[in-house]
Amino acid sequence: MDFVKGAVVLAKAGRDKGGFFTVLDTEGSYVWICDGRRRSLEHPKRKNRIHLSLTTAVLESGSMQSNRAIRNALRSFSQKDRVPLEEG
Repeated sequence: MDFVKGAVVLAKAGRDKGGFFTVLDTEGSYVWICDGRRRSLEHPKRKNRIHLSLTTAVLESGSMQSNRAIRNALRSFSQKDRVPLEEG
């Protein structure tokens, strides 16, 4: 699978490490990503592909019309895939 518009990715590096994002556009070895909250549609993040991990999910184009729709679509990923920190 390749970085296509709507693909759900996991950030492996940077300030947004561990966060789920969707791909808005590709540009050579970089992709533009957003999560609808910190990185909105109006201000997407340009990130190197090597700092992202692809998931098997791709959002439908209807889920990418607004920041709220993106947040709602990505909410299921962040809740089921996060591993709780061990206390100790």
